[in-house]
Amino acid sequence: MTDDEILDEFRAAEALLEGHFILSSGLHSGRYLQCARVLADPRRGARMAEALVAKLPHDLKIDIVVSPAMGGIIAGHEMARALGVEALFLERPEGVFELRRGFRLKSGQRVLMMEDVVTTGLSSREAIAAIGRAGGVVVAAAALVDRSDGTADLGVPFFPLIRLSVPTYPTDALPPELAAVPAVKPGSRAA
Repeated sequence: MTDDEILDEFRAAEALLEGHFILSSGLHSGRYLQCARVLADPRRGARMAEALVAKLPHDLKIDIVVSPAMGGIIAGHEMARALGVEALFLERPEGVFELRRGFRLKSGQRVLMMEDVVTTGLSSREAIAAIGRAGGVVVAAAALVDRSDGTADLGVPFFPLIRLSVPTYPTDALPPELAAVPAVKPGSRAA
């Protein structure tokens, strides 16, 4: 898939939003990609996952896909399906990612950590650390969207389906046109 075709998938799902958004990172943005909407259609999710698998190195050995809840669950499941491996997800019941629900990783199991969107990379790095604590070895990370335009350092090879340059701003440095629009927080985390 080309970048234009990927963005067309977001537009078709009404998942490319314009306005004033507070991201999970706490940063503000005038554009938001709602991956939950784009993944609501399993056929669209399958197309996107298959396109992302095509971007992975052919010699990359992946035993299992692990994704952070909430946003990464569907993306991780679709990637696992496309790769022919199992999918697990991490949760934050006490504010720190961990495997629950009887999920376990075998010691040394080779993991692809899958996100929906990466902005700063903080959640991804936290997920990678949790996978390591659980005995897995993250050999690569992937995401549907890299909002950092390639600046997020996850500490492992990172393969996004699309890289976008979408400006983000701290609360105290909003441009006037963004400050004039009421902010909404469309993501899965309240704060």
